[in-house]
Amino acid sequence: MPTSSTTGARCVKEEEGVEERAKDMSLKELAMKLEDFAKARDWEKYHSPRNLLLAMIGEVGELSEIFQWRGEVEKGLPNWEESEKEHLGEELSDVLLYLIRLADICGIDLSHAATKKIAKNAIKYPPN
Repeated sequence: MPTSSTTGARCVKEEEGVEERAKDMSLKELAMKLEDFAKARDWEKYHSPRNLLLAMIGEVGELSEIFQWRGEVEKGLPNWEESEKEHLGEELSDVLLYLIRLADICGIDLSHAATKKIAKNAIKYPPN
């Protein structure tokens, strides 16, 4: 039976491995991971566009709560505790993951759509 110190060390090592792999992960790779995650839990039947959108909106609400009473916040969040930044990262991730899953279920290549949208915005809003 592993001791708490070996279990803790294993968890840290697994986290480091996840962080290393996440550095270069594409949206398509994230979409595949989300699909595998849903399949493994038999959740695909719940992943309709409507359900995913409503879940994402709920997560946007949770993200909004973090900023609700703070007023304007400085770039880089210099006055925030690390635990607050970690919580923010978790809520941002929830929104991102639901967005990626929604796009995948709808057959939208999010990278391609976002690139096209940036190009359209560059024409619509030329530099000064």
